[in-house]
Amino acid sequence: MKILISSFLLLSLFAQCVNATERLRMATTTSTDNSGLLNLLNPVFEKKYQVKLDVIAVGTGKALRLAENGDVDLVFVHAPGAELKFVNAGYGIEREAVMHNDFVILGAAADPAQLKKAVNLKQAMQGIQRSASTFVSRGDDSGTHKKEMTLWKMANISPGGSWYLSVGQGMGAVLLIANDKLAYTLADRGTYLAYTNKIDLQIAFENDPALNNPYHIILVNPLKHPHTKIDLARQYSAFIRSEQGQRIIRDFRINDQVLFHPDVMP
Repeated sequence: MKILISSFLLLSLFAQCVNATERLRMATTTSTDNSGLLNLLNPVFEKKYQVKLDVIAVGTGKALRLAENGDVDLVFVHAPGAELKFVNAGYGIEREAVMHNDFVILGAAADPAQLKKAVNLKQAMQGIQRSASTFVSRGDDSGTHKKEMTLWKMANISPGGSWYLSVGQGMGAVLLIANDKLAYTLADRGTYLAYTNKIDLQIAFENDPALNNPYHIILVNPLKHPHTKIDLARQYSAFIRSEQGQRIIRDFRINDQVLFHPDVMP
């Protein structure tokens, strides 16, 4: 009986210790999650600070709404316009640059819209519409979706019709759908590189300044939501921008291809 009681007490104490572990809630984009970067970054932070990081990977729009509601402690996103609106409304503080990559337009090898011959981004977008080539849009208010809408507007196009598929899915799912349909789509380069062994899509258009894709980390304003863990959120922000965090970002490669470029250290 004494042994059973002792065992029960030990289990109870262990459970209390587990439950006592501090948890940090972060909303981020599906691109950082799909790429595999967080699988390298977060365990280092968790071990260093004895913290459990709960990650919610959604589109940037939804990530910012979670933060507005106080459902997370910080966000790691890539839609500058929406980020600034979030901060200016008082919901976010201490917005800091972390890294960048770029967007690419992907398509089947046949390239029916002749994007590989386009001389600029406007011509590339107009080529998709003119040829009525299938285009798969995330349609989920993510950073990638916001960028896509900006590109159509720049080309004076209101996308719609049977050629335009808005699927409301994350980046990884969209790549698989576009691959199945031999369609065009817009993707961040990091997720594309992470999926090269799963899809046959190729880069049809790239290297335009308008395709730049910066990522920022923003803390939820404790004046709006006092229950958020601002000190712990600051520790994560400092870590991901530290020499150690930036080195992990810099050295993260798939098939010897760089997925993200650090913005704090060279």
